Amino acid sequence: MTRLWPWKKRRAASVEGGETVPGAGCVSETGSAQLSPEREIPPAGSVTAAAYATAAGRDIIGSALEAGSSVTNIYLAPAATGVSWPLLVGTPPLLASSFQDRSVLRAAIDEGRRAAGGDVRGAQVLSGGGGVGKSQLAAAYAHDASRVGTDLVLWVTAVDVQQVIAMYAHMAQLMQVPGALGADVHADAQAFLGWLASTSRKWLVVLDDVTDPAALAPWWPALNSRNGWVLATSRLKDGQLTGQGRKRVDIDVYTLAEAVTYLEHRLTGDALTHLLDGSQEQLAHELGCLPLALGHAAAYLINQQMACADYLTLLRDRERSLDEMLPSWADTENYGRQVTAALLLSRAAAEAASPRRLALPMLRLTALLDPAGHPAALWKSQPVLSHLARDDQQGPSLPVSEAEVHECLLVLHRYALITYSSSSTGREVRMHALTARAVLETTPHALQPDLARTAADALLDIWPDEPDPGHELSAVLRANTLTLRHAPRGDQSHKVFVRAGRSMVSSGLFQSALTHWQELLALLEKEQGLEADETLTARTDLACTFNEIGQYNDARLLGEQVLADRIRLRGEDDPRTQTARAVLAATYCNLGRYDEALLLEQQVLYARRRLFGDEHPDTQWACANLAVTYNQLGQHNDALPLCQQVLAARAKYLGKNHPDTFLARSNLAATYRNLGRHEEALPLCEQVLTERISLCGPNHLDTHLARANLAGTYRYLGRHNDALLLEEQVLAARVRLLGDDHPDTHRARANLAATYNDLGRHNDALLLQEQVLAARVRLLGPGHPDTFRAQTNLAATHLRLSPSEAEE
Repeated sequence: MTRLWPWKKRRAASVEGGETVPGAGCVSETGSAQLSPEREIPPAGSVTAAAYATAAGRDIIGSALEAGSSVTNIYLAPAATGVSWPLLVGTPPLLASSFQDRSVLRAAIDEGRRAAGGDVRGAQVLSGGGGVGKSQLAAAYAHDASRVGTDLVLWVTAVDVQQVIAMYAHMAQLMQVPGALGADVHADAQAFLGWLASTSRKWLVVLDDVTDPAALAPWWPALNSRNGWVLATSRLKDGQLTGQGRKRVDIDVYTLAEAVTYLEHRLTGDALTHLLDGSQEQLAHELGCLPLALGHAAAYLINQQMACADYLTLLRDRERSLDEMLPSWADTENYGRQVTAALLLSRAAAEAASPRRLALPMLRLTALLDPAGHPAALWKSQPVLSHLARDDQQGPSLPVSEAEVHECLLVLHRYALITYSSSSTGREVRMHALTARAVLETTPHALQPDLARTAADALLDIWPDEPDPGHELSAVLRANTLTLRHAPRGDQSHKVFVRAGRSMVSSGLFQSALTHWQELLALLEKEQGLEADETLTARTDLACTFNEIGQYNDARLLGEQVLADRIRLRGEDDPRTQTARAVLAATYCNLGRYDEALLLEQQVLYARRRLFGDEHPDTQWACANLAVTYNQLGQHNDALPLCQQVLAARAKYLGKNHPDTFLARSNLAATYRNLGRHEEALPLCEQVLTERISLCGPNHLDTHLARANLAGTYRYLGRHNDALLLEEQVLAARVRLLGDDHPDTHRARANLAATYNDLGRHNDALLLQEQVLAARVRLLGPGHPDTFRAQTNLAATHLRLSPSEAEE
């Protein structure tokens, strides 16, 4: 299947009703179809996820009552389990061997976290250059808190604010926080922050390596809590890190005494006291008393069993050549040449100790990735193994085994060049950012393109075929891809950058996706040209994201340009031209321009049938999309055979219990309702609701969509009280999960108003319909079909009011 998006989107959409506008509607996977009135009134609705029409196609999943649609960005949370206190969540680093307690600094931190009366308040931000031991100090507090039984100790990597949000959402689900339903990452994260602010349990949250204080500003835990406190680390000395209860504690290098003590304890602990020959104070001074540099030096001394004086002589002898390789940023980070010297000496020793001298190429690959860590699975991928075999300097290009790579990772860990921890799920391999910079500074330019391409191929290779938008692995892969995008001499047209952007959209990170596509598009236009396939694909993805955030006119302008370029460059029959045509059709649906959408979708279906045949998945997606628009235009008899065909094909090729088959079943039920065949629609709707509860849980937005669809069928069958119960549940859920002014919330109000009218509760209906009309005029404009439908329904309710009710 040729897809723009490599995942399946499940969408919430339904069709609003009202006695004055009889009929029913359908909704697509990339959009929606709405109620098609028996009179010649333009059907309401829009395809808010137009972006996905190209790849995943657009299927009907609407209800008989709701109008319009919007994307449900699925955050599949972990299954809730009972909480067993105390909790330690995250991966605080183990304390370094011979960890220095740094009593002066700890006293300053302890003083800063106590307010009058001894109540714990606020947050402390440990600020200092890389390698000064900020995370180690924070880890000491985390381990201490866990040891004394603090109810919750949470360690969060804060390099990317989206990682923070995802962890908060995970915690909300893990602890079954009220209001955290697993449907929306941001809502669940806010629920967790609310729990922190109100709980009587003791807690500590550590935000490690804050890099964007502005983005993190809304996501600081409660800073006035009497029961918890926040400890953060950052390389920044930014004013945004202080204020509002946050205090900065500056972290500097070890004192000379601490540095000497570290070296002595480290070597004594390995029974290598004889290496302490009286030069340790000079060595500590030469290394600038920097914890990171001392760690590298100690590892080198231990593994090479070299005396301090010999190491010091070697360090000084290489000063000239190391000066040439000193990164330009080292002085601003207070590292100096001593840090680089220690790093390179450890690197040479690790290379000598590694199987087939794999250490150097592995270091170079690691340096391109996210310092916060990447999956160990990357080192088992075929692109990496092939690259290491090509890089082998010991002879012919012999295969490199996974066992050899694993052994080399252990060597690099032993020499303190990386951290390799099997307990850090998804981030098993980490390299300090400054170590990574030093490695890249010493990598020949001629090697960098192949390294970047290998890293990109490997990330793409381990990316799940069916990514779960809420899965932590997807977030880790996105972070690594974004780091790689800034690597020297990388290929910006690589497919992994497209995959990362689409993963952002599937996870509901629309603003992040918008920034990603805009930045990537600017680079591609500069490097590849305006007419390159990669550039046009990025434009299509940007148009998709515009649709997701409701910027339909921006999506239309971009989509029309892309389609014109595809036709001119590739011709009418090229699959990419059909993709561009499908995206533009979905955008026209968002704008209520259904006739124009219909023409485009007919062209897409004709082309796909001719090129691929009737049973090809892309042809089936085109059938589903066309059925949506037929329903939107009231051509329900034309939609019916298409819906039946799609359901039969999906049941045959995907199975009866596949999520795409569920969608096809919902779409067929919606078309049955449009045709007045409500008895045939009922068992399908009931089956889908049962399946949704089983698949997604009772409180997922997809489950509430299935409730709305079933309520629509109940209403047409005269079971108004049954419909009322379901529609009140749907409206309450959407207000809670999506907000009071979300389009889906207004659709739920319109549906509930229709049922109120059926039950004679006209004043209740009137209040809801007035809210819906005001919102649609404001959001869609007075000329949109949805706005016209709201006006018609409101007028009908006024006509149904008795004189006495009207006076009230």
